[in-house]
Amino acid sequence: MIERRWGIAFLLFLATLLNYFDRQILALVSPVLRVQFSLSATQYSHLLSAFLFGYTSMQLFAGWIVDRLGARRGLILAMLWWSGAGAAAALTHSPRQLALCLFLMGVGEAANWPAAVKAIREWFSPAKRAMAVGFFNSGSSAGAILAPFTVAALTVHCSWRAAFIACGVLGALWIVPWRIAYIPPPMPSYTDDVLPAAQFAFLRDRRAWGILLARLFADSIWYFYIFWLPDYLTHVHGLSMREIGATAWIPFAAAAVGNFTGGAASSYLIRRHRNVVHSRLTVMVASALVMSLGAVIRFCDRPALAIGVISVVVFAYSAWAANVLTLPGDIFPRDSVATVVGASGTLAGIGGMLTVQLTGRIVDRYSYGPVFLGLTALPLCAAACRLLCAHRQSRPRRCLSRS
Repeated sequence: MIERRWGIAFLLFLATLLNYFDRQILALVSPVLRVQFSLSATQYSHLLSAFLFGYTSMQLFAGWIVDRLGARRGLILAMLWWSGAGAAAALTHSPRQLALCLFLMGVGEAANWPAAVKAIREWFSPAKRAMAVGFFNSGSSAGAILAPFTVAALTVHCSWRAAFIACGVLGALWIVPWRIAYIPPPMPSYTDDVLPAAQFAFLRDRRAWGILLARLFADSIWYFYIFWLPDYLTHVHGLSMREIGATAWIPFAAAAVGNFTGGAASSYLIRRHRNVVHSRLTVMVASALVMSLGAVIRFCDRPALAIGVISVVVFAYSAWAANVLTLPGDIFPRDSVATVVGASGTLAGIGGMLTVQLTGRIVDRYSYGPVFLGLTALPLCAAACRLLCAHRQSRPRRCLSRS
């Protein structure tokens, strides 16, 4: 049981790695695309928004579909969809065609987190969920680490199209072990004494809105660094494509450590006999305060110093994310977990779209300096959402914990 449990978590890690590898392609080839298609920063932001619009518009429905189909079939369908759309992007010859493929890629990628959190909810006890979520979510960092090396090499030696072809091939290969390895537990391993709720009834729960709004604010920071870091390093610090490939992975290595640190911190607090939800929220607030240090990036005049501060910020974000992604499984019934995660992803995507659009306009008109100042307020707003998440239920819930 333990070996299968962590084997499933490892495959979820790989799915998340591919998810972020694929979405990083656009950011990493942006210096080439902007020249080839004569794109301004604002026009580049439209390509990002095409992906994010597909991702955001599908999040809530993806969660509902995963709750109906189950994590196994839901993730297979999603992987086929986004890998196919990514491969199709290699055949495009205009920004509009590329935007369409990116939109379809976003639609498919929307199911990854709802399906993964649902699987973790079924297989892991409350005390171990944040560690398992932090483990699979570190795949986002691993994908962002591998992408600069791989995509930069493919772009330099072949073309940017080769990177999108790799997207489709790797996704197809992942499906084989997932189909073999994943089976739903014969009966839920960890259950709650809460009756199943009507679909979308969670929207009447203040704690759900605490999670949704927290992701609206804090995830915008992550989207900025995922999509704009290569452009920032190119236009502010003058790094070449090769230099970006050699350095852009560093912040995401820090993010990978942050995932494990955040999960371990809340698990430690739970073992100290603290309330499960309050343990998560404590780590989230501390992480949000560290994220606010991003304001000093505008004063960094050397790329090494800027990358160092960015690494601290994304480390803190990942510690925060490991816990906020776990909260739906701690609070809500099993049959609505993926839906809640999808709804929170919808708000996160809206924040991401607003961020990338505003960034393009501000960079074209001013510089990156005002962007970093604006990002400082977001983690503080996310920390304030703790007041909603900490709202007590009208009746107690008891989790059956088994190792």
